[in-house]
Amino acid sequence: MRFSVWVNSILLTWLPLLVYAAPKTIPVFITNVKLEPFAEQIEALGTLRANEAVVLSSAVTETITAIHFNDGQRVKAGDILVEMTSAEEHALLEEARFTLDEAERQFKRVQALVKSNLVSKSLLDQRRVVYETAQAKLQATQSRLADRLIIAPFSGVVGLRNISVGSLVEPGDPITTLDDDRVMKLDIAVPALFLDILQPGLQIQARSRSLLEKNYNGKIVSVDSRINPVTRSIIVRALLPNDTRQLKPGMLMTVRLSAPVQQQLMLPEEALVQEGFNRYAFVVKAMEEPSVVEKRKLVTGARTPGAIVVESGLAPGEWVVTHGVMRLNDGSAISIIKQE
Repeated sequence: MRFSVWVNSILLTWLPLLVYAAPKTIPVFITNVKLEPFAEQIEALGTLRANEAVVLSSAVTETITAIHFNDGQRVKAGDILVEMTSAEEHALLEEARFTLDEAERQFKRVQALVKSNLVSKSLLDQRRVVYETAQAKLQATQSRLADRLIIAPFSGVVGLRNISVGSLVEPGDPITTLDDDRVMKLDIAVPALFLDILQPGLQIQARSRSLLEKNYNGKIVSVDSRINPVTRSIIVRALLPNDTRQLKPGMLMTVRLSAPVQQQLMLPEEALVQEGFNRYAFVVKAMEEPSVVEKRKLVTGARTPGAIVVESGLAPGEWVVTHGVMRLNDGSAISIIKQE
C-alpha cells in the first residue's frame, strides 16, 4: 500500500515535467535557394552640361556697333554675332593690301631682271624681304580686324545677351553664352564602392521632376581618374541624346545605373534574420521527418524588392525557412507545412 502511494506520488511529480520536456515541432514554410539572374541597380544624382559650352566675350576694348542675334536664337558655326568699331582697322587693311600689291610687283620685276642678268641677286633678296614683310603686315591687320568680330565657334543656342549697341566692352566682359545642346553630358557622382562595375558603355536611365519624370536613356562614356577624398565618390560622365531640346544645362537628374546581369544566389527577405549587424538564416538539415534547422550566419550583398543577394553562407539547392523563423532557434525541430 505504501509502495503504491510512493509510486503514484513520483508519477504525479515527474510526469508533467516529462510531458513538458518532450520536443515539439514548429510548423514552418520553407523554400529552395537557387541562382537567379540579377543586375544590381545603383541610384545617384547627376548634373546636366551642354556637349560644348562657352561664354562669349571680347578680346579688345571697343564699342559695339551691331548685334546679329536675339535671346535664345539658334546659330551656326561661323555666324557673326557681334560687330565692334573697326573703321581704323579697315583703313589699315586697305593700306596693307596696296603695300602688298606694290611689293609683289617689284619682286616679280626684279625676279625677271635677275634671269636676264641685268641686276644682282642681292637686290632680288631685298625685294623678297619687302614682299614677305608686306604679307605679314596684312595678316596682322586681318587678325586685329577679326578681334572686332564675335563669331560663333560652333553651332548651338545662344543665351541672354548682356550688351546693347553702343556699349563699351572690355576683355573678359560676358556678352552671351553659347551651348551645343544636341547631346547633353550628364556628370554623375557615384560612390566609389561601385567602381568595379563603372565602365564605358554601361547603360543608364535618367529622369527629372521638372520633366514629369520622363525617362531618358543613355550610356557612360568616361570615368574620372580621381576619387573625391571627402565624399568618397567618383564622377562618371554619360551622354544623353536631346532631340527635343528639353534637357537644359544645370538641370538635376535622378539616375539609375544597371550593372551587367550576373547569376547570384537569391534569398527571400522573409527568410532573413537580423541580429544587430549580423544576418542569419535557418537552414533545414534534412528533408525527412523529423527535421531540424541550423542557424547559419550569412554574408549578404545588394538588395532587390523581395530578395537579397547571398555572397557566402548558403549553397544553391539548400532549403531555408521563410515563415515561422521568429519561433526558431539553432537545432529546433520543425514540421514542414509547405514547400515554396
